[in-house]
Amino acid sequence: MLLCTVSSRRIRSLRDPAVKMSKSDADRLSHILLTDPADLVRTKLRKAVTDMTPSVTYDPSTRPGVSNLVDIVAAFTGSSTDAVCRECRHLDTLGFKNHAADVVIERLRPVGAEIVRLMSDRGYLAGLVREGNVRARQIAETTYSDVARRVGLHDALDSLDAVDLTLNEQQQQQ
Repeated sequence: MLLCTVSSRRIRSLRDPAVKMSKSDADRLSHILLTDPADLVRTKLRKAVTDMTPSVTYDPSTRPGVSNLVDIVAAFTGSSTDAVCRECRHLDTLGFKNHAADVVIERLRPVGAEIVRLMSDRGYLAGLVREGNVRARQIAETTYSDVARRVGLHDALDSLDAVDLTLNEQQQQQ
């Protein structure tokens, strides 16, 4: 699984490696979405912030941009950062960005295709919404009953229901 191979490190922003990657970042080039088309993923990775050193090495403190790309490739391939650097030692930074794009695009392709398939299946989506509503209502009713009982509203609510019934009966008789 992709996320399990990253250990405790977080993937950093493509535009500012000092911060973690976040889909809420206002800069669209800072993050990769599962639904991004291949050409956009390639553009984002090619525009990722790196330095002027034309080699692939891993040193997050002095080369945070390139190290972030190495982390991404390592996460997507299941390789170690050392293995990624060894395998890509012949590449310059631009070549490595293209390699990273190829790896990410290939790994995300089936995920993106499945998302598109599911999003286009209106019946499936409607069923999910119905199931979610039923489940949410069950949870809410259970929680409400428990809270009402604990704070003493349960008996009060029963009394109010009895008053409502009496008022309804009186209104019907008039």
